[in-house]
Amino acid sequence: MTIEAGQPLTGQPTSARQAGARRPLGELGRAALGRAGRAALLATGRPPVPDALEPLVRVHREHHPQADLGLLARAYRLAEASHRGQKRKSGEPYITHPLAVTMILAQLGAGTTTLVASLLHDTVEDTELTLDQVGAGFGPEVAYLVDGVTKLEKVDFGAAAEAETFRKMLVATGDDVRVMVIKLADRLHNMRTIRHMKPASQVRIAKVTRDVLIPLAERLGIQVLKAELEDIVFATLHPEEYARTRALMSGHEDRPDTLLEPFARLLARQLAETGVAAEVTVRPRHCVSLHRVLLKRAAAPGRDGQPQGPQPADFGRLLVVVEENADCYAVLGELHTCWTPLPGEFKDFVAAPKFNLYQSLHTAVALTGGTVVEVLVRTRRMHEVAETGVVALGDPEPAGAVQDADELDRTDPARPGWLSRLLEWQQETPDPDAFWSALTADLAGDREITVVTECGETLQLRAGATCVDAAYLLGEETGHRCIGARVNGRLTALSTVLQDGDRLAVLTETLPTGSVHTEDGPRAAEPSGPSPEWLAHARTPAARLAIERWLADHPARLPVVRTGPSSGQPAPPAHRATERRSAPVAVAGRPGAPVRLARCCTPVPPDEVAGYPIRGGAVAVHRTGCPAGERMRAAGRAELDVRWQPEGAPADGHRATLRAEALNRPRLLADLTAAISAEGVGIVSAEVEPPQELRVRHTYTVELPEPAALPTLMRAMLRVSGVYDVSRPQAPEGGGAREPGGNGDDRPAPGVRPSWGIHGRSTAFSGHRSPGGAQGPEG
Repeated sequence: MTIEAGQPLTGQPTSARQAGARRPLGELGRAALGRAGRAALLATGRPPVPDALEPLVRVHREHHPQADLGLLARAYRLAEASHRGQKRKSGEPYITHPLAVTMILAQLGAGTTTLVASLLHDTVEDTELTLDQVGAGFGPEVAYLVDGVTKLEKVDFGAAAEAETFRKMLVATGDDVRVMVIKLADRLHNMRTIRHMKPASQVRIAKVTRDVLIPLAERLGIQVLKAELEDIVFATLHPEEYARTRALMSGHEDRPDTLLEPFARLLARQLAETGVAAEVTVRPRHCVSLHRVLLKRAAAPGRDGQPQGPQPADFGRLLVVVEENADCYAVLGELHTCWTPLPGEFKDFVAAPKFNLYQSLHTAVALTGGTVVEVLVRTRRMHEVAETGVVALGDPEPAGAVQDADELDRTDPARPGWLSRLLEWQQETPDPDAFWSALTADLAGDREITVVTECGETLQLRAGATCVDAAYLLGEETGHRCIGARVNGRLTALSTVLQDGDRLAVLTETLPTGSVHTEDGPRAAEPSGPSPEWLAHARTPAARLAIERWLADHPARLPVVRTGPSSGQPAPPAHRATERRSAPVAVAGRPGAPVRLARCCTPVPPDEVAGYPIRGGAVAVHRTGCPAGERMRAAGRAELDVRWQPEGAPADGHRATLRAEALNRPRLLADLTAAISAEGVGIVSAEVEPPQELRVRHTYTVELPEPAALPTLMRAMLRVSGVYDVSRPQAPEGGGAREPGGNGDDRPAPGVRPSWGIHGRSTAFSGHRSPGGAQGPEG
């Protein structure tokens, strides 16, 4: 679909009937038909429209046969009178601009109210007409749209005028998406005439269009408008590359199509034989799309190792338009049956539409000779929405027009999810420069992904978002309480980049009820909050702003406050790097020998340990009775006498591996990680084995602030509901898989006793939203 700006037409004198010419009875000439048509129009009470509006009216009536033409005529007359005497930089009368913008919107299928606002969109900004006069003459709806696209004065806002204008426009778009649709059409016509601007202004306008307007057109699904904007920006910023790409397109158009057109006819015959009503056409690529394909080919060497040149199939794709959704899959079946489909090229956007409402089936098949052709399959309605996006959904209903209407039904076209999130974080950035930077960064991602929580909630995130972004999307409170994440059933780092279709659980800590005691007295319990490192993982402005606010309100991170039976114990002092330089153990007869604490049994003071020499002159330290150490001794390794150093500590802290045996239940993982975090212990790694006979085993490697914290930590884990044993595993006897039971030769830590059943209270871990903010999904 190509949008062409309609030129204002002037009235043409009717030609006189040639003398002596005779016509059959009842046949009228062209002039007589015109007079009869105008007389009929006047007889119906409809006022004639100005000649300049006739092309616009013809296009508008194709989409809206019952349009109020009188309203359009009044809007045009007011705009023409207000702009009379004004000229554009091209020298044309200024009224040609609102006419061209309105023609673009009419070709998109916009409603009459949108066209009226488009005709008047520059009157308040550039003429003496006021917004109150527009509202009095055309109603508050038109006045709102005109006000939404009216720029702010540089006199009042200075250098921040452009950023604040876009902020104002976005806020207005949140209530009525037609504001941004008019702005995009206005920018398209301005880009069509950008050659009349100064070179510096051309570059500035093209960059703003590239960074903000084109991503907004993509998010609103208006592909025909976005494609033309991309091509004009490409020609403005990269004229040489544009010229080369355009020359390739022209050369291809001049040659007969021996690939796509024959394949389209063949596919159409195949579908007709199977009884599928379909229209098969070749859809040429626009300039930027072809340029992207050529870049991919140049980056991928061919069989000879040289960069690949353009192929005939690169210049277009096949578009198959059918009647029903089921026909889409019928066409897909014929394609994959008669031709060879390429693995990994099939995408089903019919069952799972994109965030901008786009729906189609995408596939690629290999023809005879190995040529690959891309095919798009969609219904007529899908095609309309794919081309014009939110415009195809019609005008939003006025607020309160339907009392029992579902709010989501109204806000689907007028308040997309990405726009709601953008409006939320923009309120937290009063600084214009910060807002502009955050806006361009947020729009930089050209696609979004869908993530589903384990409790069934759907999250829309920009591509490249991490678990941190997902946690804060669930609510600021959930983000501050986040202590981990599980993606597709596996524990993962918060910095993990999420992929489309991932299944996510955000693990949050549980805050104690009531007040807790600190050195400064009782105070309300607070989450441990984000760390500064999270800023490097946050990709969305909302998450970054929430983290920055927390860090600003909590400049000094308080030590962990212990609750429960261990609340009376002092918090362990933090170890600094300078305090960890001494070796953790001393080896008799080998002063200064490098020492490595075995990871199979993770010895921690005051465990009884033994040392064994290994390569490089180092000494491996195992707990006494560790099967791995016993195997080393049986292999002839000399057992060395080692003892713990009172002030020694490994460079990475004392690490211990703990195994929790429990009855399987929901939220067990979240409760265990919350219990570990509450003791001020960091989790280095975690492993959850599949449940067997309703029992499950969790294995954690933790970094202890002090060796003495190990018994306290094991008691805290044992208090978690469902946990009946906590032990420290060792390497299995045969060096194979871990033993199913506990460690028979493992000495119990002081104060640790076996559980006599399920006891204690489980931590709250819910996916339901609370009045104070959203909480994470069930873990």
